[in-house]
Amino acid sequence: MEDKYALSARVEAAFEGCYEGRRAAAFAGVPVSTVYQWARSGIVEPSVSPRRIKLWSYADLMALRIVYWLRHPKKGRGREIAASPMSRVREALAELERRGLDIWDDSGERPDSPLRVDSSATIFLIDDDTSRVDGQRPLDGMLDLLGPFECDGQSGPDLLRPRPNLRIIPGRVSGEAHLVGSRITTQVAAALHRKIADVEKIATLYPGFGASLFEEAIEFERSLAA
Repeated sequence: MEDKYALSARVEAAFEGCYEGRRAAAFAGVPVSTVYQWARSGIVEPSVSPRRIKLWSYADLMALRIVYWLRHPKKGRGREIAASPMSRVREALAELERRGLDIWDDSGERPDSPLRVDSSATIFLIDDDTSRVDGQRPLDGMLDLLGPFECDGQSGPDLLRPRPNLRIIPGRVSGEAHLVGSRITTQVAAALHRKIADVEKIATLYPGFGASLFEEAIEFERSLAA
């Protein structure tokens, strides 16, 4: 039987975000086969449910991005940066977990998230002076963990604001993308569109939400499936 601490940690992780394998892969921008391989090998284990029905958390999405990005060569300031050794990758994952950051900020004061990892596998929070992070100058090559993700031909969406009128907020609707100011997820919008092809008719079911918002949600789901 699982101890109470492990169980409560998984419940908390599920509250922040809960994604099955294919969904986690699409959000992270990592091949689904790689996501399952890392789960089996213990590199990035699903925080919500590691057994038969594997479920990944919102924090796991960042962990998947960290490992995938660090384990591939990348370009820095005019030079090639080699892939990081697995020992450094594990250190970065441990640092991400240690910080336990509350990264959601929809104040509009900054267009991106403050969370970064550099090519040395060091986790940073950037300040207003983007040339410095946590009082230090970052090394060559730096990844915005929550921004649009591109690596080795793979891509993932912005994990805060995937579209102008869509939001992903840890702790709301299980970390799913939804129409801003609502609990209408993009998955619900896409499911409705499969049954009701007319977006205008879908919008009439939700007064105050125009057809263009549903079009945005449907397009986002299509991009994840591509």
